[in-house]
Amino acid sequence: MSGASVAAAERNALADSLLREGPDAPTLCGDWTTRDLLAHLVIRERRPDAAPGILVKPLSFWTERVQSRQAAHDYGENIALVRSGPPLWSPIALPFLVGVDVQEYFIHHEDVRRAQESWSPRPADEARDAILWSQLGMLGKLAFRSSPQGVTLRRPDGAEHAVKAGPRTVTITGEPGELVLYASGREQAVVSFDGEPADVAAVKATDRGL
Repeated sequence: MSGASVAAAERNALADSLLREGPDAPTLCGDWTTRDLLAHLVIRERRPDAAPGILVKPLSFWTERVQSRQAAHDYGENIALVRSGPPLWSPIALPFLVGVDVQEYFIHHEDVRRAQESWSPRPADEARDAILWSQLGMLGKLAFRSSPQGVTLRRPDGAEHAVKAGPRTVTITGEPGELVLYASGREQAVVSFDGEPADVAAVKATDRGL
C-alpha cells in the first residue's frame, strides 16, 4: 500500500471516529473537544496563513482565532473537508509530507479513541506501522532532546531508534504507533521501560511538548 493510500485510510478512519463521537466528546488534546480538534485539522490543511501558529507560539493568537471561527462551522461539513483531504494547493498536499500526514492522522485518531471510557490499541497494520516507524526517529529526537538520560525507542522485534545520548540509557519498548504516541506526549500509550528506576523517572518527567 502506498503512503498516500495509508494516509487516506487513516484520515477516513479518523473522520469516522469524529462522526461517531459527535462534536462535544473529550479528546486527549487538553480541553479540546472533538469539535476543536476537527477545526484544527481543517485549518492545518486549508489555512496556510494560520498553520504556522500551531508550532510558533508568537503566532498562536491568529491560529486560535481562525480555529475558533472554523469550529463554529457545521460539524458535518468540517468532517467532509477532512475526509476529502488537503486541496492540491495546500502545502500539506506535497508528496514528501505523506509520512507527516500519516503520523498526524494516527495521533489525532487516537486522541479521539483513547479519551473515551473504553478503548484498546488497534491491531497492527504493516504499511501504517512502517511509516510511523520511519517518522519516529526524528520525532523521538525532538521529543527527548531535553532528557537528562539517553533514550532508545525499541520495537518488540528488536529494531531500535537511539534518539538521545546520555550517561545511561533508558529503553522504551512498544509497537511503532504506541511509541509515536508516547513521544508526542500521550500518557495513554502502551509502552514499557527498561533502565534504572531513577533514570526511568527522569525520562518520564521529560517535557515532550513539541
